[in-house]
Amino acid sequence: MMSYDSRDLVIQEDVMAKAKELANLISSSEEVQQFQQAEEKIRNHERVQDLITVIKKKQKEIVAFESFRNKDMVAKIEAEIEVLQDEIDGIPVVVEFQQSQSDINYLLQLVISVIRDTVSEKVNVEVGTDSPPSNCG
Repeated sequence: MMSYDSRDLVIQEDVMAKAKELANLISSSEEVQQFQQAEEKIRNHERVQDLITVIKKKQKEIVAFESFRNKDMVAKIEAEIEVLQDEIDGIPVVVEFQQSQSDINYLLQLVISVIRDTVSEKVNVEVGTDSPPSNCG
């Protein structure tokens, strides 16, 4: 078990407090507000909800036909889903929702990049690794 002295805990708490502050700033950003509004429009859009329901039903049908090894029916239903998905993707509130998702993702990636670049000015930070380095040498 790792042990910390009180100075480490104060620093860690300070960093966590700032991270929460940053998260709150992002949560109240214009991008997030637009996303929430677009999400609400989609929830209340009858045609979009109907299409989503039909797609989910067809996805279950695919699973059933896969278990029967009926490749022809699977291909037919996949084509039907593609048509339905194209219709959803053409609905303006869906386009707005997708754009707002993209905007939030861009904002988050930008914040991550700024933090990484700022920290790397002080510390050698490896970019693009999913796990910590195996040694310190």
